[in-house]
Amino acid sequence: MHPTLFRLGQLTIHTYGVLIAIGFLAGIWVATREARRHDQDPEVVLDLAFYIIAAAIIGSRAFFVAVNWDLFRDHPIDIVKIWRGGLVFYGGLLAGIPTVLYYLRRHGLRPWLMADVLSPALALGQSFGRLGCFFAGCCYGQLAGHWPSVTFTDPETLAPQGMPLHPTQLYDSALMLAIFGVLMLARRWRRFGGQQFWTYLLLFTPERIFIEELRADTHKTLFGGTLSLTQLISLVFFAVAAFMLVRGLRAARGGRQPA
Repeated sequence: MHPTLFRLGQLTIHTYGVLIAIGFLAGIWVATREARRHDQDPEVVLDLAFYIIAAAIIGSRAFFVAVNWDLFRDHPIDIVKIWRGGLVFYGGLLAGIPTVLYYLRRHGLRPWLMADVLSPALALGQSFGRLGCFFAGCCYGQLAGHWPSVTFTDPETLAPQGMPLHPTQLYDSALMLAIFGVLMLARRWRRFGGQQFWTYLLLFTPERIFIEELRADTHKTLFGGTLSLTQLISLVFFAVAAFMLVRGLRAARGGRQPA
């Protein structure tokens, strides 16, 4: 689509970076509102957001580079060019979780409560992030011989040009926005600490497996070419989320209160 939003002399403003920034800001706004709803100090969320953003960017980029090292072996300077796309969510999640836990333990805060506060914000931020992928052309879909499809024509796009492709980025953005809506509606039925977080993972992981099936820029190298690494991670997280939800709901029925 339009990888470059506009130029000011030598300064180039990339659409991907702008939408990632909007996603972070929208997520922070939602998280601070959720913090107030749970009688938590919203300033804690603002402070924590700085650490989350740093860990998420480093982790998601490191994951992408590790999986696609062939793209960077001869041009290592490209590793820092995150404005061109190339952030893998699970890398950010795996880096963000220990960062959040360290911060919360250091300040004596409840980890599961904060996980529930942040989960809707995470889904909303991802929705904006995938819009950024669409404009950059990364995370593009397979050939589509029917509607819906999108044809990338901008010479700066990261997607193949001049052919109809599945708009996987838009599918992903819309589904993440739907998950955000479900999480916001499900708040009233929270019965235990971590319920929102595990619900988020339970909904997100099959969505990610589905999107991976339609993407053309992923490589299925596991189990005889049937799964990508991202799909395998999604299956593991789905199983863990389902187990934790069942376990938590059973404990809540036994009289335990949300943490």
